[in-house]
Amino acid sequence: MTANTSIDPAVFLHDQLAQASPDLMRDLLTTFINALLSAQADSVCGAEYGTRSPDRTNSRNGYRHRDLDTRAGTIDVAIPKLREGSFFPEWLLTRHKRAEAALTTVVATCYLLGVSTRRMDKLVQTLGITGLSKSKVSEMAKDLDEQVAAFRTRPLTDGPYTFVAADALTMKVRENGRVVKVAVMVATGVNADGYREVLGIHTATTESGAGWLGFFRDLVARGLSGVAMVTSDAHAGLVEAIGATLPAASWQRCRTHYAANLMAVTPKSQWGWVKALLHSVYDQPDAEAVHAQFDRVLEGLYEKLPAVAEHLELARCDILAFTAFPKEIWRQIWSNNPNERLNREIRRRTDVVGIFPNRESVIRLVGAVLAEQHDEWAEQRRYLGLEALKNARAVLIAREGQAGNEEVTTELIAGAINA
Repeated sequence: MTANTSIDPAVFLHDQLAQASPDLMRDLLTTFINALLSAQADSVCGAEYGTRSPDRTNSRNGYRHRDLDTRAGTIDVAIPKLREGSFFPEWLLTRHKRAEAALTTVVATCYLLGVSTRRMDKLVQTLGITGLSKSKVSEMAKDLDEQVAAFRTRPLTDGPYTFVAADALTMKVRENGRVVKVAVMVATGVNADGYREVLGIHTATTESGAGWLGFFRDLVARGLSGVAMVTSDAHAGLVEAIGATLPAASWQRCRTHYAANLMAVTPKSQWGWVKALLHSVYDQPDAEAVHAQFDRVLEGLYEKLPAVAEHLELARCDILAFTAFPKEIWRQIWSNNPNERLNREIRRRTDVVGIFPNRESVIRLVGAVLAEQHDEWAEQRRYLGLEALKNARAVLIAREGQAGNEEVTTELIAGAINA
């Protein structure tokens, strides 16, 4: 028998490249790209390099060497120069960029996932890339800007957004040669289908009433409507902005933030049982029991800790606003500010950066994290059931439509809650 000596060139080349070293891959890629560039330049000139021809319209004049970062490593691209006009290979390079599009996408994704610049630098050096500075990573991550801008300015068309939560985080940013703190405001909501959405993100020099007012006006202009309740901390500017832009919405003071406020006026040795009493209020089965337990807690505290009792009594309306809504959704609307977990995820990504070079980079990273979370929420199960949302909206309708008739309003609310 004679052995089959035929070889499939495609299979052979694939096997050789799979076993090749990174250096060989870079050399092959460099040779191939430079050959294509030379051929394209000859086409533009009307004749091959060094050839006399009546068809020649231009001539070559040396090369411009450029480093190009690719997945195979950094390669030296020799771009032919022409004596007249300019030659730029749009198919290979984007002006003012020195990295392959696919590599840029990878770096931007790593940036979004919270990989530090130092770790990215070590990683790309193992690939044969000369290195990535902080400024270069930031430049490559700018590809996220267009996506974030579209996400931040999209119309809010999936309303009514019955429940909204708002909170702010502080980030360090370099401005005018110094490091300053910038407030990053975030709002989330529950849409008409019961899914959570990230509604918007905004930055301001400080967490002021003007900043919050501008943020909520933008949300309303984009379509935020039908809000029955907003959950947040007790920042005065935030509460005023809610009242000015969403007059029909009630305000629920965040349980987590209020507990921290109450702890500040409670003797440290007494906080354990005071905290237990506070939690007992939220654990009641219905609105009547919640208010009855609140009265019992106040009675007990006035005997031992009158200052704590007074603090709690002043906050009564703010922390018990949830009792006006169906009890099946209580846990979602007051259980530790709905944005707390989201804030932790943002912090996990931003702590890697530390100090941002400008406000645009804050929006880029935080906006991309929020867009990613928004997509995840859309694929998860409903945050609130449709029936519960219907009953909650009935409370809002009763509040708006029968504002001048207390008796009718009470009847409508009771009917909605017991539906």
